[in-house]
Formats: sequence, C-alpha cells, structure tokens
Amino acid sequence: MSIYEVLQVEARTGNVEAALPVTGLSYSETLNGAGSASMVIPLDLADPATLKVGRSALVPTADGEPVWGGMLWGATADLAAGTLTLNASGWHSYYDRRYVVRWVPRLTPGIVPGKWAGYQARKERSEMLRDFYEIADTFDGIGTDTSMLTERGYFRQRDWDFGEFKNMAEAIDELAEEGSGFDFWYETVWRNSARTRIAHRIRMRSRLSRSFPTLKHRSNADITQVSYDGTKLATRAWAFGADDGKGSKPLATRDNTLDAPTLHQVGTFSDVKSLSALTPRAAAMAAAGKAPIAIPTLTVYPGLFEPSQFMPGSVGFVKADAGYVQLNDDYVLTERHVTVDENGTEGISLSLASKEVFVSDDSS
Repeated sequence: MSIYEVLQVEARTGNVEAALPVTGLSYSETLNGAGSASMVIPLDLADPATLKVGRSALVPTADGEPVWGGMLWGATADLAAGTLTLNASGWHSYYDRRYVVRWVPRLTPGIVPGKWAGYQARKERSEMLRDFYEIADTFDGIGTDTSMLTERGYFRQRDWDFGEFKNMAEAIDELAEEGSGFDFWYETVWRNSARTRIAHRIRMRSRLSRSFPTLKHRSNADITQVSYDGTKLATRAWAFGADDGKGSKPLATRDNTLDAPTLHQVGTFSDVKSLSALTPRAAAMAAAGKAPIAIPTLTVYPGLFEPSQFMPGSVGFVKADAGYVQLNDDYVLTERHVTVDENGTEGISLSLASKEVFVSDDSS
C-alpha cells in the first residue's frame, strides 16, 4: 500500500506550487494517447490564484515518486459537499492544442518581413518528432524533453503547407501508426534533486517489444467483459491522398484474405501528396482489418502486481474458458486504469485488444 498525494505544477516551468491531499484518485494510461486522471480534493485547500485550468498540471505521486502527469483541463466545485473535482489529461493532450506551423524570422531585418510557414521534410521518425516538439516550444510550450528519442532507420516524408494547419497530436499519432509503427508514451520525473520541479519526456519503442505477466481468468484476474468488433474488417483497404488539382488522387491498396464476404475500408488523407507516404497508411488500415478485434476488459487481483508491470503497448498471454468466450492467445494492452481509495489501496483494470491487428505487413 502506497502513500499518494497530488502535486500542483505550473505547466510551463514544471515548478511545484502545492501538494494537494486527495480523497479520491484515478488515473489511466492509454496506448499512443493522452490518458486521463480524476481526483477529489477539499474545496478550501485549493488556491484559485494558481490552480487554474489550462495553466496548471497535476502529478500524482506514490511514496514520493511520480506515477502520472498531465494538464488540468476541467474542475467542478461542489459547494454542498465541500469538494473540488479535478479532471486532467496526459501531456499528449497539450499537443492537441498546438499545430505544426513555424514562424520564419525576417530574412533581411527591416526589408523582408517574417512569415508563417508549414512543414516540409524527409527525416527519420525520431528526428521528425523532435522537430514537432521544438516547434511547440518556440512559443511558450510545456518543455517536453526529447533526449530519449534515439530510434534510427525509419524515414518518413511530410509536406504540409501553412494553410493546412496540421494538428500536432494528430501528426504524432499518424506517424506512430504508419508501416511497422511504434509505441510512444510520456514519463513524468523529478527535474531536480530538491524535488521542487517536475519534468516529462517523450519515449518511443518498437511496436510489440514489451510484455506483461500472463493473466488467467479466475486465477489471478477476473475478465469482466469481452466485446468483438468487426467494423474495421477489410478484404481490401483503399487509401486516397490529396487531390493534385486536376481531379486525380494518389491511391494505395492492401488486401487481406478473410473468412467473410468482400469488405472494403476506405480512407482519404487530404494532407498526403505522394504514393510513398500513402502506402504505409493503407498498410495500417489493412492490419486493423485482418480479423475481428476481441476486446477483453479485466481487473487483476489485488496485491499480486504493481501498476508499472502493465504498460500500454505491451503484449501478454490471456486465458479464459467461459462458453462463447474462449481466450487463449496473446493480447496487446491498450489501456491501464488505476484507482486509489482513501487508504492508498490500488485497483488495476486493463483493456486489451487482439495482437493480430497490431501486426502490419509493411516493415518500412
């Protein structure tokens, strides 16, 4: 059982402004997404001068170590109950409010004015990510540390005009889904030994390169629900790019062999102008359409595991024999949800998806 508290942090600087006692806390990590957190604190212990939505970040800690971090986007005050409920989303949610546009300074001071510009580059994926975060920090960003981005060998082409105003979170998400793909996540850590400042860093890893412990229904976990989704099934995936101005669009396709009638998935990517950039999109659509997606939801038995043993993107074996539900395969962890009661007792629930839909035949 851990001792939990929530740090109130200034998002721009990482400065810790207060430690907030919590009466209820839950937080989640989502595969290649922001995740979320919700916490309840006494109403009279919140300072309205500094605790502000959009300005503040929240960092839950367990025994003094950060376990999650993200931006405060919502707060609800219950005057009758004397409580303040805080709702936050992970660091990635900030980049849903930023765009891949750059300010180009004056070329000749006083003569040629500066201008806004888009982004055009062919680079390794990790270097492209660095560019995005650097663009964000040019104008008062949240200082995401990119020093851990060390992947090499996977190149991508991007060509966005200023007028396209490409959303930054969307750009990162699409980069992660293409071809062989990768998992990314944000780590929240102490920036200094005095523990007065918080930092966060972006990490990336090859898809399906981590694992979680084997889980067996009614042995070390309870599978509470399994849903089966066939809406993404595709015998052929069609990916169309941007119109070239003459009524023609680049087209890439990928096929699957299914035990089903013909099923098509069609995607239009208005910011993709070349076939080479479009092909990984078609491959990603086809990978998602290889098989119905089995989506188990389960809770692990308390006291057996630590939340850190279940990282989104990791692969593990899941077994269940319950009539229609026959699970005996590897699954990918898509979301981890942790709840903490007032005694500091943790509850861990997991959402999973069939591994097969994460395996692409495009190794680029």
